[in-house]
Amino acid sequence: MGALVAVTALVAGPALIVLPQERTRAVARWWARTNLKLLRAIVGISLEIRGREHIPQGGALIAVKHQSALETFALMPELPDPAFVLKRELLELPLFGWFLQRIGVIAVNRAAGSKALGDLLLQSQKATVLGRQVVIYPEGTRRPIGAPPDYKSGVALLYKRLDVACVPVAINTGVFWPKKAPVWRRGRAVIEFLEPIPPGLDRHDFERLLQSRIEQASAALAAEAQGDQEVLVFSSID
Repeated sequence: MGALVAVTALVAGPALIVLPQERTRAVARWWARTNLKLLRAIVGISLEIRGREHIPQGGALIAVKHQSALETFALMPELPDPAFVLKRELLELPLFGWFLQRIGVIAVNRAAGSKALGDLLLQSQKATVLGRQVVIYPEGTRRPIGAPPDYKSGVALLYKRLDVACVPVAINTGVFWPKKAPVWRRGRAVIEFLEPIPPGLDRHDFERLLQSRIEQASAALAAEAQGDQEVLVFSSID
């Protein structure tokens, strides 16, 4: 993945300076699809996308369960115009950070407290007005399979203030690509777009419904995956 980022930035980098943002996102989609092909060829992890009929075409909120690095790039080819919410530190990475800026991510300084929420809301409002899909990982970090859910307040704030539908996304990627574990597991990972939650619900009702849908569907996908895996050990990962 690191080598692919470097090659992409070096080859396409000069052109991206003058290309419009949509062309830049096309390069990002190619990069994501190439990563998926390499993941399947080298590691033996394939990816199945379910629920494509629930993918919005205009401004919306996409709330994704976060278990591995896989869902950070696998969603890029699926969404019409995604704006990923991520920590600002990623923009400081050589080459990759510049690439992220060019595709129009929403970078948040998590150390800024309440100001970070204000920045998140402002950038997200601009994105949805332009018809983009704001992609947020409600727990803020990768959580291992079976860990108690830890949903932050940011997703509920966005739902309430943006007044757009929220599409929950369930996954089982942590079965195959665990966080900070020296193993990958061969098999078929699944990312599933669930039925959208319409705007207008009470904040607490939304939080309960969102967590219930994501957690139940992700648990079912993880159980389904238990018989579809083969351990592949590497010296280091993550």
